[in-house]
Amino acid sequence: MKKTKKYSIERRQARWGFAFTIPCLVFFAIFAFYPIISAFITSLTNRKAISRNFSFVGLENYIYIFTKGNGGYSLLNSLRATLEFTIGTFIPMVVVSLFVAVLLSQLRKPGHSKFYELCFYTPAVLSSVVAATIWMILFQPTGLVNQMSNFLMMTSGRDYQWLTSNTMLQISTMIVYFWKYIGYFTILFITGLASIPSTLYEAALVDGSSRWHSFWHITLPLLKPTVVLVSIMAMLQCLKTFSTQYMFVQGGTARAPIDVITMNIYFTGVNNGYLGRASAMSIVLFLIMLVFTALQFKFQSGDDVDY
Repeated sequence: MKKTKKYSIERRQARWGFAFTIPCLVFFAIFAFYPIISAFITSLTNRKAISRNFSFVGLENYIYIFTKGNGGYSLLNSLRATLEFTIGTFIPMVVVSLFVAVLLSQLRKPGHSKFYELCFYTPAVLSSVVAATIWMILFQPTGLVNQMSNFLMMTSGRDYQWLTSNTMLQISTMIVYFWKYIGYFTILFITGLASIPSTLYEAALVDGSSRWHSFWHITLPLLKPTVVLVSIMAMLQCLKTFSTQYMFVQGGTARAPIDVITMNIYFTGVNNGYLGRASAMSIVLFLIMLVFTALQFKFQSGDDVDY
């Protein structure tokens, strides 16, 4: 009788728990699953923005975006630009944010630590459009960045072509993105560091461990769940980049070197009205993000940490 009563109570609690999650599941299905399914169906048609008539074309849009592209801007070029931007931004962002978080956590005065955290996080509050506009002014030949480059390289009056050279243009977008989001991921790492018991460091100090040794054998292993979380978020954030590149192109820079997938989707679907081709690019981007996320979860042994 006791087992039956216990089972009924657990079953009743499970039913109530499921009932409370139904609204969230419905909301998520409407605003997440449905757009993905709709985009996939649209990618198999020749639908245009200015016409309601469309027909099924199969994989024709996928073949087109990988071969011809929109006005010479193929998806292969966008994949290259996105990959270069992601590698050049994702790795430094994760490494530097972890390094800065460790330094801030070592500050003994809490007031100083909060002040620096606020300074690092402030750029994340700014709009991407505002951030891109500010840096486009700084990247001008007479701007502060070019003057600092001349000072550091011991040159005089040289234009380093931050907005005209293809390579420098790519680096410029990386700098803007790095500056904007480095504080956000630093705060996440500081939160993870705060969850590590200080007694572990005290015991290691008694045993004669140095700070560098403690970082590699205590901090980094126990910070693994946070590292995985930040890595996934930073990777997806870099793959979805759009505003910075779009503002640079609207400001007169070349499009091809920074024509990331999201911007190619925008110009194809919104400017030119080819919704079928834009949907095909969206599905490709979705699959890329899904694969990268799955790989990062695969290399993760688990979120459980034993102190």
